Amino acid sequence: MARRNRVDPWGDLHAVDGRGLLTGNRGCLVDDTSTVARHHRGPLWISCLTEFRGWRHPLDAPARWTPLFFLDDAVALAAGHRPCGFCRRDAYNVYRDAVTAAVGSPRPLHATDLNRLLATERLRRGRGIDRGRDRRLWTTPIDDLPAGTVILGDDHRPRLVLSDHTMRFTFTGWVDCQERPRRASVEVVTPPTSVAALARGYVPVLHPSATSTATT
Repeated sequence: MARRNRVDPWGDLHAVDGRGLLTGNRGCLVDDTSTVARHHRGPLWISCLTEFRGWRHPLDAPARWTPLFFLDDAVALAAGHRPCGFCRRDAYNVYRDAVTAAVGSPRPLHATDLNRLLATERLRRGRGIDRGRDRRLWTTPIDDLPAGTVILGDDHRPRLVLSDHTMRFTFTGWVDCQERPRRASVEVVTPPTSVAALARGYVPVLHPSATSTATT
């Protein structure tokens, strides 16, 4: 069951040194002076490769999509993005087929179908540049969650769920490895559609720190 949470789980997203493994597109976020003016534009929220065919894209050009950067696929999915059907075609196909199976569709879903599903799960109605407080969270038993899901820990910070442990998000990697709790209800950040994809075979690209058992 989704509910409103007045805590922004990601904290300050504006001053980040690490680029991460993926870039993201949710439309043009800047005005004619290249100043960030909006949180998103339109329903197309995708995650892309940071390098593709040697192409270069400006970071803050007016009337062009504005690149965002994600630590890895788990963070991109938790932010409400899906794999790009162009530069990440194989990942997109697996994600699409997994969601198709989850909803019981007799035909493969179209990208617009995926966009529509995710659009209903990401944010409550609101406005402004900072929309973290409008995130739709939902509650479910942690035993039902596949690896790659992001939840909120007891401190209300995002944690990555793995097979037998969880790790806390930082902009430079996953840290603070803890044993995965059992038989507990948790608040989930990753939208239900993407959790369904993870449960049905989509394997996210994870930052190398996710394989660490460090407790820093």
